Amino acid sequence: MSNLLDVLSERRSVRKYQARPVPEELVKKVLEAAGWAPSAHNAQPWRFIVLADPQMKRGLAVTMAKAWTADATKDGVFIEPEKFKLRIERFADAPILVLACFCMEGMERLLDIEKQRLERDLASQSLAASLQNVLLAAHSLGLGACWFCAPSFCKQTVRETLEIPKEVEPEALVTLGYPAEEPLAPARKVLDEYCFREKWGHSLV
Repeated sequence: MSNLLDVLSERRSVRKYQARPVPEELVKKVLEAAGWAPSAHNAQPWRFIVLADPQMKRGLAVTMAKAWTADATKDGVFIEPEKFKLRIERFADAPILVLACFCMEGMERLLDIEKQRLERDLASQSLAASLQNVLLAAHSLGLGACWFCAPSFCKQTVRETLEIPKEVEPEALVTLGYPAEEPLAPARKVLDEYCFREKWGHSLV
């Protein structure tokens, strides 16, 4: 297995994939890695739906694109046909789609409204940790992946399309497949730009 720090630094967001199918065994390994993420209260609130069927992938992509376009129109933003098509193909053409959701099962049930909101935040944070595992596991297995927040902007549409219960919240979508590109590393902030010592603004280095 690759050195963890190498996996962290070499992973890239891959948006273009080979037509080559992804073995189910590898998809399961990626999702098993997600299950080893830390979670608040050890509730493991993540839930995943794997889409490999071309009709299901395209159906979800089309309904999401329509929802985004309708929402943009309300804000007076015109979505060009080419951009609308790209939004569909980005998901429809990926070999595997993984819809990431969370639920409140196992989280604290509190009466205070603010604390309820905080518990929801903890569930969302837990899902984010599992998604990082997904991306790293995919890379370590020779696959490419990209994390998209698109479902957050059309949750009801996603729920209806995939028959998701109301107590489960669609949060993100990960495309998965064998890379057809080698993206360059984007610029990264240096340590002193995002880390402080003892107090805010005090240089770490």
